Amino acid sequence: MVLGKDVRLQLLKEAVRQVSRVAVLANPTNPGYQLALTDARTAASSLNVELQHLRARGPEEFDSAFAAMKREHAGALLVLGDAMFFAHRARLVELATMSRLPTMFAQKENVEAGGLMAYVTDFADSLRRAAGYVDKILKGAKPGDLPIEQPTKFELVINIKTAKALGLTIPQTLLIRADQVIE
Repeated sequence: MVLGKDVRLQLLKEAVRQVSRVAVLANPTNPGYQLALTDARTAASSLNVELQHLRARGPEEFDSAFAAMKREHAGALLVLGDAMFFAHRARLVELATMSRLPTMFAQKENVEAGGLMAYVTDFADSLRRAAGYVDKILKGAKPGDLPIEQPTKFELVINIKTAKALGLTIPQTLLIRADQVIE
């Protein structure tokens, strides 16, 4: 496991063992874009995977990005987290399916829409933890004195129906770790 870096890429490589070239779709206007791309590059280096970095500022750039993936023979796709990708998840899933690309997303709704996999923060857990902060603040704690916390609970979601359509057999070791398997 690639600890502290892009776990999504490691999980995608585990699902598609033979993949050597992964396209990374990112929105360069996202404030976390550069950090996420750096993490993906670090993970790719340790996984012996070549990355193809593609940018999309809006859905009108999806078709050209997927054409570039095809032209460069990408074997899988990692979609970095972004609200625009979430809003246009149906189109992204459609293009990934048409391109026969196993895809790792940053939101589980993409997998529910037909994408292959997602590794996501457990938002219910994050909301519970945020409520604890609100409680402390309402009891007089100064927000600046409270520690910054990172998410600690994540969910792995796998769509078996999509895997079968792509001709993939998801390893049992991955299925056992999945929090949700869509059939």
